[in-house]
Amino acid sequence: MEDGTRFGRGFTLWFTGLSGAGKTTIAEIVEKELRRRIGMVEVLDGDIVRTNLSKGLGFSREDRDTNVLRIGFVANLLTRNGVGVIVSAISPFKEVRDRVRRDIGDDFIEIFVDAPLAVCAERDVKGLYKKAFAGEILQFTGVSDPYEPPSAPELHIKTAEETPQESARRVTAKLEELGYLGRVEEPSRV
Repeated sequence: MEDGTRFGRGFTLWFTGLSGAGKTTIAEIVEKELRRRIGMVEVLDGDIVRTNLSKGLGFSREDRDTNVLRIGFVANLLTRNGVGVIVSAISPFKEVRDRVRRDIGDDFIEIFVDAPLAVCAERDVKGLYKKAFAGEILQFTGVSDPYEPPSAPELHIKTAEETPQESARRVTAKLEELGYLGRVEEPSRV
């Protein structure tokens, strides 16, 4: 587009990070704002996709890669049809995230939701980290399985240093900067 805007184009916001880093919390806030501003938004949450689209997959490297590629395939279909897609998935391996980036192209926006392991474990309401530290859960990302952080994400959010609302505002500001959203003027305080 000649003026640099991408209004009406789909995009994929790909939130990646450890369990408990804040991906889903921030994604939910962003989703509400995007529904208000553009309407056409779909959320692909890793846990929900695993239950419905990837049922039967385990947590081996191959199964994790298959799950992420399936999420990426659906995100690509939606993106190329003008939908704003929000993906919230650990997606631990850089190589597979990079493959999804290549498939989606310029409309892929990677957001690294970063929090120290201790903070993620503190936030864990399901008790998964406690079980992983005790060896009861094998192949747990960040504990007994690796997480490969993005080397050059479009946005790096450190959730131990800001509120979810501040993080969400940074995401929508990035979409404005990239031309997917028009800038919203703050109401004057007279």
